[in-house]
Amino acid sequence: MPQVTAQGKSFTCETGANLRQVLLTNGVDLYNGNARIINCMGIGTCGTCAVEIEGEVSAPNWKDTARRAFPPHTSTRNLRLACQTQVLGDITVSKFTAFWGQGLDRSW
Repeated sequence: MPQVTAQGKSFTCETGANLRQVLLTNGVDLYNGNARIINCMGIGTCGTCAVEIEGEVSAPNWKDTARRAFPPHTSTRNLRLACQTQVLGDITVSKFTAFWGQGLDRSW
């Protein structure tokens, strides 16, 4: 079972598990500010669950790629939408500042 490290916590999940669901189930504060209330609930349209991931995850799907190509995100940045990402191996997840997680400073 893959190990996920995020916000100073470590936990395991099933291979292929949805990263957004795994993080929320394990008490990780995935959303910044009011994005906790105003988000697309995992359908890949808002971009507020953008995170940086080190480790083995699924390839970006079209929703992930399309949303991150639209401001305030940029396709040149190494971020992924947690709601569109499956965990395939051990990973470390980082969240950045700003409403959509597009800031340059790490939140965690």
